[in-house]
Amino acid sequence: GTDSHSDCAPEVAHPKGNPPLVSSPLEAISSVADMSPQCTYVEIDQVSRTNAIALSRPSWLWGAEMGANEHGVFIANEAIVTKEPASETEALLGMDLVRLGLERGATAKEALDVIVSLLEKHGQGGNYYEDGNSCHSFQSAYLIVDRKESWILETVGKYWAAEKITEGVKCICNQISLTTKIDAEHPELRSYAESQGWWTTDTEFNFAQVFSQCDNHSDCCLGKDSLEKQEGSITVQTMIDVLRDRSGGICVDSEYFLTTASMVSVLPQNLSAPCIHYFTGTPDPSRSIFKPFIFVSDVKLVPKIQSPCFGSNDPAKKVPRFQEKPDRRHELYKAHEWARSVMENEEDKGEKLRATMLDLERQGLEAMESILTSSEVLDPSEAEDLFYDCVDTEIKFFM
Repeated sequence: GTDSHSDCAPEVAHPKGNPPLVSSPLEAISSVADMSPQCTYVEIDQVSRTNAIALSRPSWLWGAEMGANEHGVFIANEAIVTKEPASETEALLGMDLVRLGLERGATAKEALDVIVSLLEKHGQGGNYYEDGNSCHSFQSAYLIVDRKESWILETVGKYWAAEKITEGVKCICNQISLTTKIDAEHPELRSYAESQGWWTTDTEFNFAQVFSQCDNHSDCCLGKDSLEKQEGSITVQTMIDVLRDRSGGICVDSEYFLTTASMVSVLPQNLSAPCIHYFTGTPDPSRSIFKPFIFVSDVKLVPKIQSPCFGSNDPAKKVPRFQEKPDRRHELYKAHEWARSVMENEEDKGEKLRATMLDLERQGLEAMESILTSSEVLDPSEAEDLFYDCVDTEIKFFM
């Protein structure tokens, strides 16, 4: 389970050379094999084929906060603060690398290799906020998972370290989490740290201690304790409950900060069972419905969760950037704003509406659990309209 704090809308893209999935969480994107992809700020070399992907992304940029691909790879991104100042020079954003890892990696390790190779070639940097008054740049951490293995990757400029997760509960947050267990790293990572005076070869190399901005580095994953107590019996509902945790500070809805999108993915080790990805597509998971999506070849387009496209007139594409801030809300987002207003201002009506929403979500969870536990292989036609119907039903309840 993961969440984000920027204006996110889900999207699906399809492999080059195949008919479009035309779907959504999701905005269908067609790609042409000989075109170089224009990322948020820079253009990079194309590859011969890309994977189908489902993304939850800030609607103004090219990359994504989190997402999955047709091979059962899931990636989430988190901004981290390190001793090394993040570059304001426009390059690849960490969120661009989430998308590129999903488009080009068929396994978690392949996706990791894609990310670090592109990081080496193009670097990371640029504004992460749709803000023309100041630049907010960060280093990036990634949680990269498939059906068989998972990795945590943390970066400092072009340098990086990664840990292969073999047991327990792990998470990423705004602090560096890797310490002495490093299973892969940039070949010049340690020599760079030594050249900066942050590490000497006569001491153990602890990535967090070497590169953290704060001396009193601590584990900052707010949901980790809760998950560890339930280890061995964690369900989709468990993850949703963690993402909805207001008292623990995971779900935030304040004047200055908002959890704007959340996602939970189920990646069964049984290869005959489908991976199922639950997207909110709307802010504040405590008042949003987690809606299931399954990759099949003819997923139905969901225009009601597509943010408006402004083409070459988009203030994010024109230089100087972000001189205006257009209305990027999609139809579900607008309907959800009405529902949130009701919940905040009309107690009885709001409670009934929230109960209806949770009942709708529960029905979806039960239907997906029956698919996962069934001995029969899923008929793809049963999933073509799945996300479309969930979004459509949600909007009807709101309106």
